[in-house]
Amino acid sequence: MSASAEAHRAAAPQQVRCAVVTVSDTRTPETDASGALIREALERHGHTVVAYQIVPDEPERIGPLLDELAGRGDCDAILINGGTGIARRDTTYEVVAARLEKRLDGFGELFRMLSYQEIGPAAMLSRATAGVYRDRIVALMPGSPNAVRLAMERLLLPELAHLVYEMRK
Repeated sequence: MSASAEAHRAAAPQQVRCAVVTVSDTRTPETDASGALIREALERHGHTVVAYQIVPDEPERIGPLLDELAGRGDCDAILINGGTGIARRDTTYEVVAARLEKRLDGFGELFRMLSYQEIGPAAMLSRATAGVYRDRIVALMPGSPNAVRLAMERLLLPELAHLVYEMRK
């Protein structure tokens, strides 16, 4: 790791305030294993969950919720799971991608590379993406618990504070 990356990590906030959104037509707070996994992982790493919501995979619901969360003064990052596939009902990617002002293409690329190592060519079906929207980090990952665990442990948790630091510069 370069000296500048180490310096940036040292200057990064110790705690990131996050909103967690699960996109699903069927999950409830009791059955949302992926949302629970995200919230638990964030809290275990000293971050704060300022909002949690389950929303159906409908653009007219996802878009306004993303706008609302990005407008909150107490939210640094919005972590979304679900709706990244190519089925007709999977519209989350289109809503999120249309709002991103800056893209972090490496997130999706690395996610698919790591996923490929676990599940093979089916990894190409994921449209995981990340970027910046209204000065908030936004990450969209698939909704399966294994995919969420991969995205959180290998990509987001190690860099979340650094991402927020860089976005604020």
